Amino acid sequence: MPYVAPLKDMLFVLNELAGMEQVAQLPGCEDATAETVEAVLHEHGKFCSEVLAPLNRSGDVEPSFWHDGQVTTSKGFKEAFKAFGEAGWMGLPHPVEFGGQGLPKTVATPCIEMLNSANLSFALCPLLTDGAIEAFMTAGTEEQKNTYLENMISGKWTGTMNLTEPQAGSDLALVRTRAVSQGDGTFKIFGTKIFITYGEHDMAENIIHLVLARTPDAPEGVKGISLFIVPKFLINADGTLGARNDVQCVSLEHKLGIKASPTAVLQFGDHGGAIGTLVGEENRGLEYMFIMMNAARFGVGMQGVGIAERAYQKAAAFAKERVQSRDLAGSAGAVTIIHHPDVRRMLMTMRSQTEAARALAYVAAAASDVGHSHADEATRKENQAFYEYLVPIVKGWSTEMAIDVASNGVQVHGGMGFIEETGAAQYYRDARILAIYEGTTAIQANDLVGRKTARDGGAVANGIIAQVRYTHQQLAGSSNADLIAISKQLALAATALEQVVGYVVANVKSDIKGVFAGSVLYLKLAGIVLGGWQLGRAALIAQEKLQSGQGDASFYRAKIGTARFFADHILAQADAHRVAIIEGSAGVLALTEDQF
Repeated sequence: MPYVAPLKDMLFVLNELAGMEQVAQLPGCEDATAETVEAVLHEHGKFCSEVLAPLNRSGDVEPSFWHDGQVTTSKGFKEAFKAFGEAGWMGLPHPVEFGGQGLPKTVATPCIEMLNSANLSFALCPLLTDGAIEAFMTAGTEEQKNTYLENMISGKWTGTMNLTEPQAGSDLALVRTRAVSQGDGTFKIFGTKIFITYGEHDMAENIIHLVLARTPDAPEGVKGISLFIVPKFLINADGTLGARNDVQCVSLEHKLGIKASPTAVLQFGDHGGAIGTLVGEENRGLEYMFIMMNAARFGVGMQGVGIAERAYQKAAAFAKERVQSRDLAGSAGAVTIIHHPDVRRMLMTMRSQTEAARALAYVAAAASDVGHSHADEATRKENQAFYEYLVPIVKGWSTEMAIDVASNGVQVHGGMGFIEETGAAQYYRDARILAIYEGTTAIQANDLVGRKTARDGGAVANGIIAQVRYTHQQLAGSSNADLIAISKQLALAATALEQVVGYVVANVKSDIKGVFAGSVLYLKLAGIVLGGWQLGRAALIAQEKLQSGQGDASFYRAKIGTARFFADHILAQADAHRVAIIEGSAGVLALTEDQF
């Protein structure tokens, strides 16, 4: 079935949960009026449905390919990217002074979701370019900004992130790529980088590689890594493109999914040295690269929401069409499978988790905007801390969720789901990478435990839990049976999360391995509790709308029903996670290396 952007739910979340009206009042965000936001989402949804979604299946069947150092992208991608840039979608959240639209992250976030729902492989190119733009905005010189930003924001040039190498994996302390100063402000770069998304392609005039490398006298480990700009084509003083730089794509990876996205192995310096320039100061490269990585991690979380939405839409449509077996209540003949209770359970599992992850991400985006633009410093700090706590959850939980949702999508299709022609399998294959790249779920969980919980003694986490409890009290005060039931599970889940936060803070120094043995479960627990919190808030608002006779009654009843399902089936898992985290480390560490 064609992709249809869930605009009604997106706008509900933006306006009722994320506080779009308040975001639009922030300095620099005044253009994000209700009319503008709705128009932007409508037009972006139309572009994604009509231009990008039709290329999703064909790109999977006929992927990008490498020949003699050149990469040809899947049919239609080059033209679609040109249209994407010309329509201004690349510049949606970026500064007007460099050709962007200057809209807040809260508005860009649903657009990112749509992009990934429509065509995940295509969306990876803007994702990495966005990260590169963020790095230039934060650490680039004025000359670098003037040279690169307008061209990247327009879509004429794209960006990449070059971190890992064959021997390094996620351990960037092992990076060996060398950068040798030429004494004129430039460096010659030598080395190999792997897993470079859109490291070579034919969709843009130039590719701007941001590369981690070491200078000869750099200290060992991550403290000795610097960040360099290495363009595919050198740039002349007048801004025109010059000679081809000494960076070559030597192969593309053969992957389980996202096949249309070219994942390159890049070789720097085989013919005398690739010319690069330093970003910021020497030996601070990892710090700057984390700017890209944090932007990309939130974006990957939105990939999870996007692919989950697409898998859900396809499964729901199939369930309404596929006729098989009689209804358990005794129908005269065979019925569509959506009448069968377990199919309904799977669809509700898919729908409720997708809506919970969407709501949590949009709320996080709004907090980022407030943290960046609010006039009051204390308000900025509070919202920035809230956003930073949520980023590993948005990335880690949403992507793990997407794998489960896409798997359920295959299951709803039955045997037909295992057949490539139906398309359900592609979402499952594409989703599988999301919990791996830009930091595995374990890396996100380590960040959540170490930097986001233990470092401040659980202050931010407990502050969020206090907000969850406030929503629980509001739900408990309702006369609606569904809201009361949601309240019960939300209260139990909040207690489970609170106890886990206390356990982490109390034991991280004395039993660090034991605490980190439960880190991924802590991340998942936080995801389901905070996702359930947002659905609880949505149910409260939906009930108010129903009582006052506002809007689409069917939509609001579905909101309450979805939140009730999530509470009964997903939030109810919270205490099991708590037990496994607090009491389960012994089992994780029970066997010796030789016993595996």
